Amino acid sequence: MSVAAQPRLIRLHHFTERWVKRLRPYAWLWPPMAFLIGALSFFLVDRQQALGVMLALGLLFAWVLLLSESMIGRILARRGYPTLPSGVTTFIAQMIHQETLFFTLPFLLATTVWASGQAFFTLAMIGCALLSILDPLYFKLAERHRWLYFAFHAQCVFLVVLVTLPLMLQLTTGESLLLAVMAIMIFGLPSLIHLLQPKGLLRWLAMIGLALLLGATAWAGRAWVPPATLWLTGTALSPSFETGRRQPSGSLALTNSALSDHGLYAYTAIRAPRGLREKIYHVWRHEGQLIDRIPLIIHGGREQGYRAWTHKQHFPKDSAGRWRIEVMTATGQLIGVMHFTVAESAERADSADGIIRSPAGIPGLDVRQLLPGGDETTP
Repeated sequence: MSVAAQPRLIRLHHFTERWVKRLRPYAWLWPPMAFLIGALSFFLVDRQQALGVMLALGLLFAWVLLLSESMIGRILARRGYPTLPSGVTTFIAQMIHQETLFFTLPFLLATTVWASGQAFFTLAMIGCALLSILDPLYFKLAERHRWLYFAFHAQCVFLVVLVTLPLMLQLTTGESLLLAVMAIMIFGLPSLIHLLQPKGLLRWLAMIGLALLLGATAWAGRAWVPPATLWLTGTALSPSFETGRRQPSGSLALTNSALSDHGLYAYTAIRAPRGLREKIYHVWRHEGQLIDRIPLIIHGGREQGYRAWTHKQHFPKDSAGRWRIEVMTATGQLIGVMHFTVAESAERADSADGIIRSPAGIPGLDVRQLLPGGDETTP
């Protein structure tokens, strides 16, 4: 670096420190703003696809700045040039972590199936978001528990990739999840380095093995990760279907004989980002046992959700009991669930009435799921 460049670098450092000092009193505004930006991106993902892409790009740009600042800082320090104080860099990292967590929370809250393991993942991310705004805990983590701090950092990168890539590149949920798993392996390396402090060959091999184990564990637990950009907007069960209008119709008591004679249509409307084309499945289960797994292809961009249905014609001889239709991605991430009960008598059986019901509450958050309670496919 030239001598003339050093005063400019020093001025840039002083400028950054002054602005960080000015922003600190207003830092509490950043988490709700990030949450609002995330909610706007979520709810306008169809009407204003460009806005969602711009917001996602802004989030990724912030991460590029954070990563490059850390790398450039280490290079300058080795060459004897001044770097930003650790308190300033930690504050900048905290702001980006808050932006990431609160930006992605609306996506997670709205797409989580709360009667499944996805609830644990989303609650954990809510806990991370709360940690990011509790300064004493956050700065203690950053200063005293570096390996855990870098693990926190890697988890934030995982969320960025998971939520933003379907918006920007129309990648499927499975593709985005795979890239997110690869990202957490790469960005989890600093955490493993601080934990193991590898010096010999065996420790380096152990660290690489742990990184691979981390990625394998993340992929194995994919069923617990919400499909952050897919959610149900309507479901229905019916004995018949108007294909031209794509509407379920008719009404039927779900008895053994009725299902044997008429079969059953399962209708779902699934909302997804514009341009996305993804294979999903209707997984039919009887008393927890897998009966059928029927594929569907959906296309994103329709505000009311892409209308898709399956027609099950062959039921077991004894169909009485509880049935569950799971709407899943190709990688096994749950989008939503439909329940119904089959009985011998019409009085005890549920009814398939063809009425399209929207989830209660915010999109994707169906509070009713918290209560106990030869096939053909047409895309």
